[in-house]
Amino acid sequence: MSLPAASARAGRGAGAQVGSRSRRRTRVTPGAAILAMVIVALLVALTVPLRIYLGERAQLARLDRQAQVLQQQNRDLQSQVRMLHDPAYLEQLARGCLGMVRPGEIQFAVAERGSWTPLAASNSAPPSLTSSSGC
Repeated sequence: MSLPAASARAGRGAGAQVGSRSRRRTRVTPGAAILAMVIVALLVALTVPLRIYLGERAQLARLDRQAQVLQQQNRDLQSQVRMLHDPAYLEQLARGCLGMVRPGEIQFAVAERGSWTPLAASNSAPPSLTSSSGC
């Protein structure tokens, strides 16, 4: 006979009832099972609206960021419009980008040494009006 078995037989007397109460199995009643099923069903039913809600929040955040970018672009464009209404700025653009001069003025073009070739000899198209200076 093993030691644990002997001690278990010895404890079956008066203390056996106390031990049986602590080892008593908990049974799931039908009402508890129905309650658990209702809670699970509610959790499953709430996942779809929660997913939609979180998706809408993410889209709202994206739209807010896009609105901020568009507002900044709008401010930049309004600044350009104000500059284009300034006669001094228009004159600067006409002189720098288009090579225009006032009546009576003489325009000189300075070419670097060795970079000048006659237009007829180069067989290339004239340079475009746009340049890296923002013209």
